[in-house]
Amino acid sequence: MSLTELFIIAVGLSMDAFAVAVCKGLAMPRMSWKGAGVVGLYFGGFQGAMPFIGYLLGTRFRDAITAYDHWIAFILLALIGGNMIKESLETEEECPDASLDVRSMTLLAVATSIDALAVGVTFAFLTVPILPAVSFIGVVTFTLSIVGVKVGNVFGCRYKSRAELAGGLILVLMGLKILFEHLGYLNF
Repeated sequence: MSLTELFIIAVGLSMDAFAVAVCKGLAMPRMSWKGAGVVGLYFGGFQGAMPFIGYLLGTRFRDAITAYDHWIAFILLALIGGNMIKESLETEEECPDASLDVRSMTLLAVATSIDALAVGVTFAFLTVPILPAVSFIGVVTFTLSIVGVKVGNVFGCRYKSRAELAGGLILVLMGLKILFEHLGYLNF
């Protein structure tokens, strides 16, 4: 997997965290860089840890399902991306409060990084070098989360659904790319 592909996946995965960070920024009466850093650390940390856990789980099963790994990667990425697209089209606005307490931030960080667990399983089948990959995903999510807090504080929640839609489309397209490459339809 190239650095460009990893970056695209990292951006796609971080869109949930970005959307929630936008809402956190909206809820903050006054944006602080310390608060934005806390949001970034939670989301970036969990977004980096979850693919690592998924990778460890996936390596246990890799040898048994190598013949089908491209289908598994495609299905996981398509399901995750499809769910993000579905959520982006829902009209219900759900912005969290400005609280940065450990309990609420941990719950939000887990909720926004569950999809990264499945991507980690996919990485095991694709034999991606996991430590650089999860570090990269964590840094990208950290950065976009801080940007999200600032954007939310300035503009509000109006970009939340667009971010989720973009992230979902990116993941579905990456899944298709993996599938088509393995089937021999794409040669990059």
